[in-house]
Amino acid sequence: MVNSLWDVRDIPDLTGKTAVVTGGNSGIGYHEVRQLAARGCRVLLGARNPEKGEAALARLRASVPQGRIELVQVDLADLDSVKAAAEQVAGVLDGGLDLLINNAGVMAVPSRQTTAQGLELQIGTNHFGHFALTGHLLPLLTKRQSSRVVTVSSLAHRTGRLDFGDLQAEHGYRAWKAYSASKLANAVFVLELQRRLAAANLAITSLGAHPGVSATELADKGPSLAGGSILSAPTSWFTRLIGQPAERGALPVLRAATDPYAIGGSYYGPLGPGEMRGAPGVVAFRRNAYDVRLGQRLWAESERVTGVAFEL
Repeated sequence: MVNSLWDVRDIPDLTGKTAVVTGGNSGIGYHEVRQLAARGCRVLLGARNPEKGEAALARLRASVPQGRIELVQVDLADLDSVKAAAEQVAGVLDGGLDLLINNAGVMAVPSRQTTAQGLELQIGTNHFGHFALTGHLLPLLTKRQSSRVVTVSSLAHRTGRLDFGDLQAEHGYRAWKAYSASKLANAVFVLELQRRLAAANLAITSLGAHPGVSATELADKGPSLAGGSILSAPTSWFTRLIGQPAERGALPVLRAATDPYAIGGSYYGPLGPGEMRGAPGVVAFRRNAYDVRLGQRLWAESERVTGVAFEL
């Protein structure tokens, strides 16, 4: 059953469940929200841009009129915004949270940019923002039985390296190097969080997923930041040539989020050649993502950088 030809018809009834999905206004996140809501889940859609969030909300409500979907404004590149969003979620979900999908991200920003707190934008958004959000929402997750945290990584994590001497890429910034490092950080976080949850005997599981190569706005937005880049057109063209549609790219995330057989620490991705496309199933992180010492070091640095300590 673990690697069967799973699709959205296999998503169980989610009535009574609640979820938060970051970056739910576009790309694979949009389809994650739509499918969860269609199965009865109450979904809080996290979006950085309120106008785009409202537009996505209108489309989703038209597509899933019976769905319970609400908007939460959250800028993962601003730790104050992350804290405020978590407080908003806590205010409307006093009964607890069943599912957090750390989905939002930026990719291949051509020149070094920083978050509101001065972190390199890609690792600051993709990892540190989600680390902080997960920590803030942990008390809500502990209120529900068998809750889950699903963090979206990427095929790019395979080439990533976490250089703790220059984790903020202040020296010799390269767009894809920084992106790959942020995605490796996502992978390491999935596994270290699972170890800590298990050690604390909490009924929460941490899982990872990646969309393969998917034709989404992510391929356009990152390279087009800072006034554009010669990488913009080739990156967009390549993903549209070989990538699967966003609704297919969402499937590994949805399986990690809802498959009753999912095991903590598992990683889901497309099962086709090179994991670029295909039906979702269990795949593997690169070997060094499983390094316990690396996980501990990244965790300590993440607590230091964000000021967020998990209640474990």
